Amino acid sequence: MMIIPIQPLPNQTMQVQLAGQSCSLNIYQNAYGLFMDVIVGQNQIIAGVLCENLNRIVRSLYLGFVGDFAFQDTQGSSDPVYTGLGSRFQLLYLEASDLSGQG
Repeated sequence: MMIIPIQPLPNQTMQVQLAGQSCSLNIYQNAYGLFMDVIVGQNQIIAGVLCENLNRIVRSLYLGFVGDFAFQDTQGSSDPVYTGLGSRFQLLYLEASDLSGQG
């Protein structure tokens, strides 16, 4: 598991290399919550996933993504909002070994 550095901005896109995958992560806030897209190379893995505390983002092995993501509230159990990104709300990358035995 590793922490992906993010900023307290309502809309952000970052490039990160994870498990040999060139990933583009889009994180954006709207009136309904914080959402995330994951793109590997030119392939969209998931889009518009609602970010909730400790709830995996990708969730499904058949999508072909190695690992997963989750947000963690370091001060409680609230769902993330952009104002606390990078401090209260951390973005975790869960490696394949962290997910062994999970579907």
